[in-house]
Amino acid sequence: MKFVQVIEWDSSKRDEMQKLSDEWEAAIGADSKAVRRVMCEDRDRPGHYVNIVFFDSYEEAMENSDHPVTQEFSQKMTALTDGPAKFYNLDVIEEKG
Repeated sequence: MKFVQVIEWDSSKRDEMQKLSDEWEAAIGADSKAVRRVMCEDRDRPGHYVNIVFFDSYEEAMENSDHPVTQEFSQKMTALTDGPAKFYNLDVIEEKG
């Protein structure tokens, strides 16, 4: 079953977050299990971000989360956020389009 993880956070350090995201992508390389990733900033709440990450399965998402590069990224990301991030773990039950 396909799986989507949504990560939501607030940060006043947009440029540093983008740089960190780019560094994660380069460091994990072919080991990434993410099929697609979309990072968004809320137009109505500047400084509020949502990262939507698509995986082929829950198991691959957890493998990606447990990867040492992702673990290091997570610690660095936490240092740049204004409070804790919220995670939503979603099984895809229908996909159209």
